[in-house]
Formats: sequence, structure tokens, C-alpha cells
Amino acid sequence: MQRRFDIWALVLVLALVGLTLVIGGTVLIIEGGSVYYLAAGLMVLGTAVALLRGSGLALKLYGALLVTTLGWSLWEVGLDGWALAPRLLGPAVLGAILLLLPVRKLSGSPARWWVGGPALACFVAVGLAGAMAVYPGGDGVSTARAASAARTDATEWRNWGGSPGGDRYAPVDQINIDNVAQLELVWRYDSDLPPPLYPNFEVTPLADDSRLYACLKSGVVVALDQETGKEIWRHALPDADKFDYSRVFGAKCRGVSYYEAPTPLPTCTRRIIFASPDGYLRAVDAATGLPCRSFGREGAVDLQAGMSGQLPDSRYKVEAVPSSPPAIINGVAVVGQTVSDLASLDAASGVIRGYDAQTGELLWAWNAERPAGEDADEEYARATPNAWGVLSGDEELGLVFVPLGNSPPDYFGGMRPEELDRYTTAVVALDAATGELRWSFQTVHHDLWDYDLAAQPVVADLPGDEGMVPTLLVPTKTGQIFVLDRRNGKPMDPVVERPVPQGGVAGERTAKTQPYTTGFPSLSGADLTERDMWGITPLDQLWCRIAFRKAHYEGQFTPVSERDTLMFPGTAGGINWGSVSVDKKRGLLVVNTLRFANFGRLVARGGVESGAFGGKEGEVIFEQAGTPYAFAQSTFMSPLGVPCQRPPYGTINALDLRTRELVWSKSFGTSAKSGPFNIPTLLPIRMGVPNMGGSVVTAGGLAFIGAAQDRKLRAYEITSGRELWSAELPAVAAATPMTYVSARDGRQYVVIAAGGHYGIPGPQASAILAFALPQN
Repeated sequence: MQRRFDIWALVLVLALVGLTLVIGGTVLIIEGGSVYYLAAGLMVLGTAVALLRGSGLALKLYGALLVTTLGWSLWEVGLDGWALAPRLLGPAVLGAILLLLPVRKLSGSPARWWVGGPALACFVAVGLAGAMAVYPGGDGVSTARAASAARTDATEWRNWGGSPGGDRYAPVDQINIDNVAQLELVWRYDSDLPPPLYPNFEVTPLADDSRLYACLKSGVVVALDQETGKEIWRHALPDADKFDYSRVFGAKCRGVSYYEAPTPLPTCTRRIIFASPDGYLRAVDAATGLPCRSFGREGAVDLQAGMSGQLPDSRYKVEAVPSSPPAIINGVAVVGQTVSDLASLDAASGVIRGYDAQTGELLWAWNAERPAGEDADEEYARATPNAWGVLSGDEELGLVFVPLGNSPPDYFGGMRPEELDRYTTAVVALDAATGELRWSFQTVHHDLWDYDLAAQPVVADLPGDEGMVPTLLVPTKTGQIFVLDRRNGKPMDPVVERPVPQGGVAGERTAKTQPYTTGFPSLSGADLTERDMWGITPLDQLWCRIAFRKAHYEGQFTPVSERDTLMFPGTAGGINWGSVSVDKKRGLLVVNTLRFANFGRLVARGGVESGAFGGKEGEVIFEQAGTPYAFAQSTFMSPLGVPCQRPPYGTINALDLRTRELVWSKSFGTSAKSGPFNIPTLLPIRMGVPNMGGSVVTAGGLAFIGAAQDRKLRAYEITSGRELWSAELPAVAAATPMTYVSARDGRQYVVIAAGGHYGIPGPQASAILAFALPQN
């Protein structure tokens, strides 16, 4: 009786699976997709019918299915373990269950090897490919280079990116490839503040004079002892615990800025400059945390001066505030800001301003092609391209490099003024003393995909035809890295204009071509195809294939339409604000990337004034008021809560700065902290996971990085990509690490903030952690 029930249960399962495959496979074929699923469904249904009749044909049919599935899978994806697993494991497990039945009672006395052999082959294929993923050198490419000698000078970290140019290079090698495995946690500082509105703890601390300086959230700054992590002072707004951060757009903090006056002052010779969520630029004494009274008015400059009032229906009291630290170039604090670029056609101004770092005096303002002058009473033009990422500069050339985003709103540009369009998603070089525009270079024409220049442009000197050339590396969300002569903005590598998909919605215009560099290879991955669709079973993978085929997608730069439009790279990139690191000694560039697609579509209103629009379940609606369309965004996920595209979702890479060639590329992060419905698998198998943050490189031949969803700080050998060390973190480290040598104890410390990220599942924290070698 029990055996008969088991057979009936298996017949029912096979029938349901087969019917689903037949129906879904038919739909997929109609949409122009693979015929495999229909064929597989028919074989599964045939197995169910044969098993119901007690026929030995059941084993032969299912064995044929497994052989077909194995061959088809290897043909589609090769020995890619993560791609093979959902194709092979489910059918192989069902085959194993089939073998547990009393098959001798089936007519024809079929041999078990009809199913056992193919099932074992499927398990072996997945196991072999999985072993290649677990082995540290098992994926990517690697062309190792020899390391060169480096110095061990004591160092501070006085700029967010390590230097004004943002190279993230530390010229110290106390911690190196030979001893990094001995690193240990020496202190941990935990903030006592409640999590911010958006749980992002993205700060990179600064190091100077035996102290670290960091913001715990926008407007709250602390000084910590470099060797113990003990809090020395804290500066916060009055009644900071009662401040309503929900009334401020973009109220987050990636860091603070350090400035030292050229001649000693009675107070505040060394100062920390930062933005606060009430719309002020503030300066406090680095020694005490007290306001620098000579800076602006009692230590603060009103950043809302010159900004026109917010929209009458806006819920934001402050529409724009810097989320990244000011760039201080030759005594001028240059400030960009985050604006609401999805809410309205009439958004806050994206004006860039330069202030005297000592007095707080407004020296200049640049607002795309509409400079507003130095008069704080004059209103700046609204809805201009803004710079929310980190700026960089060259003090010898007297230039500040500003990575710009879109002229709002992001996803409909039909009403965008053409005089502003030339500066969207462009890097501009401004004279740090006067704000005069020196040059500009656009990385995306008429941006309709939110491909803001998020990454800090990086200053580097590279070999050219006439010796070393002052260059600027411009990483982008599209995964490209443009190399420009930073004196004039001209490309060092030829940039070609390539035709891109056309179309879009009524009232929109699209760029016929987009710029592509011929230097560094693109790091965003190839355009998606049906073969790239994923899932954890054949059934949800089939669902993803159908969704892919039904979506509007013609490759990169597919214009957003009223259909679900697949955006790849997604709105987060590519290369986001973590930017790139430059190993000056070895001539290598280290960069992490995100490879994650998302859906977007434009939703027509009943009329611009009526604001009538609706969205589907799972979509986030952005109003884009003043335009004919709202924008609906959703993730590209299977019904079982896993991405519809196959891994990797994150990579870490090294490129040769001289030849522009890829030296090595690795999947970044493991599957241990991810899984269906955000349930961790606890399997530390290298997968390549979502990540947000950046790296730092050292003369010791190491690249340190957190950023990944599996919540680890890692050390890679720069020349080979070998992972040499890692440490568990309390949350995703959506930040960039930094390193310094303490002047008191002579130890090199590696420090990172770990707090989580609203876009990456996981716990929240507000921790700053320091690692060092054991003391003798």
C-alpha cells in the first residue's frame, strides 16, 4: 500500500512538473525562445504516464530526458557551476527518487542504469563545476605581474580618496602579502545612534594627528583615538536626536573633509568641514569638535542661500544637501549636492559652489551653462545636473573634477533643455579658484537610464607618446573607464560613437550613438541573452526566460518604454561611487563592479495635471511630476526570490594602466549570506554577489575591500587576485576602507565602516572596525 502511494505521489509530481514545462515551454517558443522546455515537458509527462501504467518505458524516457538535459546544459553554459545547478540538480534529484521505487515490478524489467547513469553524470558535472568555483583560482583570468619595491613611510589619510586626486593608494607595506594572514581585530567602535532613514553607513574615516574623523550620520561627527577607537569628542546639531531626517532629501554622509590653514590661527588651524542635514556647511576644530566661529556665521554657511523655495507640495524641508564630503583644492572647499532627481521636472538646483575653507566666503558658483554669480541673494537655476558623488582635484593644475548626473527627471528627457543636456552624465573640470569651466567630457548622451557619474574621477599619471601624461580616469555605471588628459579633457584612448537602440515613448528623443572607449575593456559584462537566465529550479528559470523574452530589451542603452524595459547594467551600475584604486608602484588599477539588471517602464498619466497613473505589484513608482510619464521600477527576480540572471553579480578586477589590458578578474563574494527569499544558504561558495563600496591598495601588494553582501573585509594580492585574508563583519561594509600608520605605536591599521545598505539584504549596524598585525 505504501509503495503504491509513493508511486502515485511521484506520478502526480511528474505530471505537474511536465504540464508546467509544456505550457511554459509553449509560451516560450511563441516568444521566440528555446524549444528545450516543451520537449522536456513532453518527456516528463511521458514518464508519468508510463509509470502510472507500470511500464519500464518510464526509466528509459526519464533517462533520455537526463541525457538531453545534460547535453543541452553543457552546450548553453559550459562548466559554469552556478548556471548548471538549476538546470541539472532538480531533474537529477527526481531521477534519484525514481530509482528508489520498486522498478523490478515495472514491465520489461528495466535496468536502473537507464536513470542512474545519467543522474550520476548530472551530479558529477555540477560537482566538478562547483569545485572550480570553490577553488580560489578557479574562475576569471589571471596574468600575474612581479611586485616592485615600496617604501614604508608613516602615513595619514587626510582625503576621502587618500589624496586630492582620489587614487586610494597608501605607500606603506608593514602589512604585506607575507603577513596579512595574521591580521586581527584590534578595536571596534559602535555608534549609539539609531539607524538613519536609509540604513547606509558609508563613511570613510580620515586620519591625522593620532585621530580618526568620521560622520556617524549626516550632521554628527566624531573624533576617535587611532589606536583604541575611543571617542574623543562628538559634534552634533542641537537636538540632533529629534531632527526629522525624513524631511531632508539625501541625508546621508560618506565622509568629512580635513583642512589645515597655511599659517597658524588662534583656533581651528586644523578643521573638519562637513555638510549637515539642516542645509548648512559647517566647520569644527579638529582638536575639540567646537565650531570654528570665523567660518561663515558662527561656524556655518547656509547652503540654501540662492536656492529657490521648494515645491508647494514637497514633503522635503531641505531639497538638496551634500551626501559626499567637499573637495578641498588649494584652500577652496568645493561642494556638490544630492537632489531629488526622480520626483519632479522642477527639482532643486544642481549648482556647484566653491567656498573659502578658512572663512566660509562664497567664492564662486557654477551651474551647468548658467552660472549664477557670487551673490547669495541670486537664485540658482533649478533642475540642473548635480554632483552627488565625490569630487577630486589637481592642486598643481588648480582644477577640480566634478562628476555630474542628470538634469531631472532621470527617465524622461523629452522636456530637458538641450543646453543642459550637454552636461548630463559628464565630467567637468572647473578652475578651483574662480569656478570657470575649463573643459567637459560626456560619457552618456541624453541619459535616460540614471547612469549618473557616481564614481570619483581619479587622478593618475600614465605613459604617453611624449612621456608621462597627467590623466584622469573616469569610471562609469556602464562599466567603462574613460582615460582623459586632465589638462584639456581630450581622450587618451580613442573614443568611438557606436549606434545604439532607438525608440522610446512619444515626446522623447534619443541619442543615435553613444561613446565607447577603445582603451580599457568594459567591465559590465556582455549584453544579456536567454541563456543567461537563471533560477534555482528549471521551473523558475523557465519563468525568467519568458519574462526576458517578453521584456523590451535590445542591449545596452535600450530606451525605456511603456513595456517592461530591461536595464543592464542596472541603475546602480557598473561602477558606482566606490570608484577605482590605483597602485602607483605596480601600474595596476583595481575596481569592483556590479552586474545586476532591473526593470523600468514609463507609465502614462491621464494628463500632466491630473497625475493619474498606476503601477503593478512589486513596482516602486517615481512621480516625475511635470512630465507626461511616471517611472515604475522593479527588480528582475524569479518567483522563488532569486535573480533572473545567472551569477556573477559582482566582480573584482585588476587592469594594467599601461596596456589597458585585464590582468585578472574574479567573482567577488560568496553565497553564504544570500539565498531564496533572502534566506542565507550558509554555503561559502564563490558566486559574485551584489556589492556597494570601494577598495584601497597599498605598497604591500594588497587590495583591501569590504562592499560585498557576504559581509567580509578581504585582502587580495594585487598582482594575482589571490584572496589572502578575510574577516567577518557585523553588516555589509558599504564603504571604502582606509589605512594609516599611527605616529604613536608605529602600527599600520586597516579601518572600515560596516552598517549595511538599504539595497542589499542583511542586518544593520553602525560599526567602525580596525585591524592590525599582532604586537610583538
